[in-house]
Amino acid sequence: MPDSVATLPTIDTHAHVFHRRLALAPGRRYAPDYDAPLELYLQLLDRNGMSHGVLVQPSFLGTDNSYLVESVKVAGGRLRGIAVVDPGISMGELRVLDRAGIVGIRLNLVGQPLPDLAAPEWRGLLAAAKSMGWQVEVQRNASDLAALVPQLLDHGVTVVLDHYALPDPKLGVADPGFQSVLKLAASRNAWVKISAPYRNGAAGESFAHQAYPLLRDAYGVDRLLWGSDWPHTQFEARQSYDSNRHFLDTLIVDEDERALLLASPHSLFRF
Repeated sequence: MPDSVATLPTIDTHAHVFHRRLALAPGRRYAPDYDAPLELYLQLLDRNGMSHGVLVQPSFLGTDNSYLVESVKVAGGRLRGIAVVDPGISMGELRVLDRAGIVGIRLNLVGQPLPDLAAPEWRGLLAAAKSMGWQVEVQRNASDLAALVPQLLDHGVTVVLDHYALPDPKLGVADPGFQSVLKLAASRNAWVKISAPYRNGAAGESFAHQAYPLLRDAYGVDRLLWGSDWPHTQFEARQSYDSNRHFLDTLIVDEDERALLLASPHSLFRF
């Protein structure tokens, strides 16, 4: 392994922390009945040889990012955050989040109407994200990404797609939406998370083995991101941090390639 790669961080780019005393968002689709505390997450990073992590605001907490911000601050530079915000948020509020270690916004659009990105509040939010160098992380089924992502890219923002871009589990890599995601690589401003294969149906691991080489050939290793998806909400009974980290070793058997993938997000997340 080249020294330049070996000395870079190893980054888990997708995890959540929360506890049951936090106020839940109205209209949520799901709420956990357990705690996923920061202290435990940091222990899991240590146990699995991960130097840094990225906390993503869970949908059931809505736009109250206070626990996310507190956790990033407590970790003292080891973590970054991806927030969920109202599109009408002020530039001043965004700058406060930026100083606290937030590096992007999340659009969790599963089961939600697609936003009108031409609306003034969305144009303003995306312009602010671009000016601060923030990313826009999107969780949405692949069939809708072909139309949505180019609109985001037209605003000049970096786009990150969650969980292999969520193709139709019945179609897998043959899903026309997934094929469209491969073509989006040409923009050079999109990234894909190879995270949570179990969210792509019962054959998720088999799908991941088919999808990874296609994504690697289209995007390059340096624009793919690994995430643990801890604590694997709604899949807690069958998933663990350790098993997901081990799966990465079976997915990318070449040690240097795997090291590069784990290290390459350091600039995207400002580590």
